[in-house]
Amino acid sequence: MKFVLPGGTGQVGTVLRRALTAAGHEVAVLSRRPASRGEIAWDGRTPGPWTEAVDGSDVVVNLAGRSVSCRYTPANLKAMMDSRVDSARVVGEAIGASARPPKVWLQMSTATVYAHRFDAPNDEATGVIGGAEPGVPAYWGYSVDIARAWEGEQERADTPRTRKVALRSAMVMSPDRGGVFDVLLRLARLGLGGPVAGGAQYVSWIHDHDFVRAVEFLVARDDLDGPVNLAAPSPLPQRAFMRALRDAWGVPAGLSATRWMAELGAFALRSDTELLLKSRRVVPGRLLDAGFAFDRPEWPQAAADLVRRVRAR
Repeated sequence: MKFVLPGGTGQVGTVLRRALTAAGHEVAVLSRRPASRGEIAWDGRTPGPWTEAVDGSDVVVNLAGRSVSCRYTPANLKAMMDSRVDSARVVGEAIGASARPPKVWLQMSTATVYAHRFDAPNDEATGVIGGAEPGVPAYWGYSVDIARAWEGEQERADTPRTRKVALRSAMVMSPDRGGVFDVLLRLARLGLGGPVAGGAQYVSWIHDHDFVRAVEFLVARDDLDGPVNLAAPSPLPQRAFMRALRDAWGVPAGLSATRWMAELGAFALRSDTELLLKSRRVVPGRLLDAGFAFDRPEWPQAAADLVRRVRAR
């Protein structure tokens, strides 16, 4: 099959491209700064020669969007919004104008669309969409606005011959350098991987191999469209999540951090505390109902596998 990956040079794109290429698929990556064979230039906003790759492809997986690992300044939040909405719009335009459009368009979204909650998990049918929630910083709502606008752009796209799926993905854990697992493991190895602000907030995640398998599953299942949660079925509190990661590496303890300490750490890492403090309790209702079986459904086993691969590297 021919896959087109707009924004496919980031961590998730690297994971997906590597797996699809190993499986014998043809993969074209759309990048603002193409640097290797198989990468095609685009700006993420306007049509151009890159649309020729879309016409005649089998699957488009749009991963484009400014990284969320940054300070949530007004300028960065606007860049996050614009890069996601613009890329989804122009991909939809390219698919709609294709003589031979792809059969399926998988649009990256985010599990952050759901509310900050502890009481119950969020699946696609009963989950609570976030917004102006009491007791959380007001700017957290903008992340939800981004997710809704992102998905809305795909929904509005006039692509009658292409099935559309919004991938509400949790954090994709892979052993690659620079990814979220790399950052969390570094904290654990430095003895900083303890509870943050009590550690009761839930962490949702998905092992990289299961992420790829879920994408392949959704490509093959013509009966699935709309939002689909890509998250392991067992989210867990941050304190337990980091304990399992420390155990996998062999670190006996991790320093706890208060909220203000987390603010200082996030500032030093040029990141934002929403990534640490928002409770993302997300479960893959539609995947499980459709018969998808996770290879790594539990975090301790997934963490052990990822650590093994880091050490092998």
